[in-house]
Amino acid sequence: MNRNSELKTLARVFITLGVTAFGGPAAHIAMMQQEVVAKRKWMSEEHFLDLMGATNLIPGPNSTEMAMHIGQDRAGWRGLVVAGSCFIFPAVVITLFFAWLYKEYGQLPEVQPFIYGIKPAIISIILIAILSLAKKSLKNIQLGVIGVVVLVLALMGVNEILLLFGAGILAMGLSLFSNRKTINSFLPLGILQVSDFNLFSTANVSLFLTFLKIGAILYGSGYVLFAFLDAELVENGLLTRQQLIDAIAVGQFTPGPVFSSVAFIGYQINGWSGAIVSTIGVFLPSFIFVALLNPIVKMMRDSSLFSKFLDAVNVASIAIIVSVCYVMAKESISDWRAILIGILCLLLSFSFKKLNSVWIVLLGSSLGYVLNLF
Repeated sequence: MNRNSELKTLARVFITLGVTAFGGPAAHIAMMQQEVVAKRKWMSEEHFLDLMGATNLIPGPNSTEMAMHIGQDRAGWRGLVVAGSCFIFPAVVITLFFAWLYKEYGQLPEVQPFIYGIKPAIISIILIAILSLAKKSLKNIQLGVIGVVVLVLALMGVNEILLLFGAGILAMGLSLFSNRKTINSFLPLGILQVSDFNLFSTANVSLFLTFLKIGAILYGSGYVLFAFLDAELVENGLLTRQQLIDAIAVGQFTPGPVFSSVAFIGYQINGWSGAIVSTIGVFLPSFIFVALLNPIVKMMRDSSLFSKFLDAVNVASIAIIVSVCYVMAKESISDWRAILIGILCLLLSFSFKKLNSVWIVLLGSSLGYVLNLF
């Protein structure tokens, strides 16, 4: 009965997040931190950081995998499935609604006034989460220096995966050097290699295998996803570039994981069944990766050497989120309206730290709509 209650709570929390989590992985993770650490006390800041850092090391949609980690920690493998599915499901349903509108009427509805206000609100949520997480992750001067270096390199455009692994390996090396210890062997995490395959005769099998491959090897942001899709689908004549651009737009203005855009693409190619198999294909590897990784994170934290690796990866993750936040702010806060919305939302987030971030998003959206009337 207790386990069923936990599953219901997980479902309620992640369905709500799936409906309201705008702004990309950094924003989603900030909202999860506010919900499961600050508000519900489901885990410590340090363990949340460990899961966040570990999630950045595996392929797939980071915020969705973070939801799965939280679910598995809370209620085992059932929790993993429930949390991940409930976070994905609302985004896919909303995306399919826009996919249907697009196919029926050939255009997307005008939502820019609402998105205008959501972006500054999301930045305020991320900043509050960063302050809390940074206090826990910056344990010493060495980690602070690593964080600053990662931030500078991230702003210069250095690959995120190189920065994460590089920070972790550097911290381990410094620890070994300072302790004058030797190590017989080191087994680095390998990068999955998946060979290309020809499109099969049935569209759904082709879509499933295409998105399964992408879900299993893709690191990085949603923009990297769209680069893969351009090569896999546009170049093979299954999708036009305009349809891909419109899919990007849907991924940006709908809540939940950006990867839900594949439902939009699958629907354009082969209707409802295409949307379903595409969605399953791209998210399935994440469920498997998280199920395998979650127990290892705790083992790494118990190891003095790999604990250094995790600490550095955590700091690097925070630095990368700061760089993402900076880019978001530079792109979205361009006039007095956006500045006003951002300041109001930041003050509200800072003053009422247990306030559900949903209200911050709704406030930003409403202010964006109202202020654009003037």
